[in-house]
Amino acid sequence: MDDAQIVQLYWDRNEQAIHATSDKYGNYCTSIAKNILGNQEDAEECVNDTYLNAWNAMPPYRPSILSTFLGKITRNLSFNRYKHNTADKRGSGELPVVLEELSDLVSGKDDVEQAFDQKELTKAIDTFLDRLSPKKRSIFISRYWYTDSISEIAVRHNMNDGAVSMTLNRIRLKLHNYLLERGFEL
Repeated sequence: MDDAQIVQLYWDRNEQAIHATSDKYGNYCTSIAKNILGNQEDAEECVNDTYLNAWNAMPPYRPSILSTFLGKITRNLSFNRYKHNTADKRGSGELPVVLEELSDLVSGKDDVEQAFDQKELTKAIDTFLDRLSPKKRSIFISRYWYTDSISEIAVRHNMNDGAVSMTLNRIRLKLHNYLLERGFEL
């Protein structure tokens, strides 16, 4: 079933929408949640919550790219669960490592929103990513959007772990310099 048909099922309030979504995107959403949470049970709960959130959002919202829409919901729910778990000194997963890698770019300040105009920063990062080769962009997004492990990225791109790490280091440095050149204070 294609995405437009699945979205139409949501708009028709047909419960088959959940089943179709699960069949097509269940593994994708679970992968996102598990990479962030490091826990299969929490990941499954976030994925189920993703389906509920999608059900509640459609209508009135009609996503143009269903996979991105579902991935974003799953990611946000997983981050919220991660915050809850770590507040109670629980949880693991790839997220702490990913956040540490990006700490030089955002420096962990609570006032990031005050320091930058969020839309301008997002636009600058999007422009930077558009200038990367498809392979480098895929590596960067896999690591920092989907929180994939270095090993998973290496397998996907037929590289060794060290080459992936070096590529990510170089991209982060280029991004850092790119943002500095555009007046962002990091």
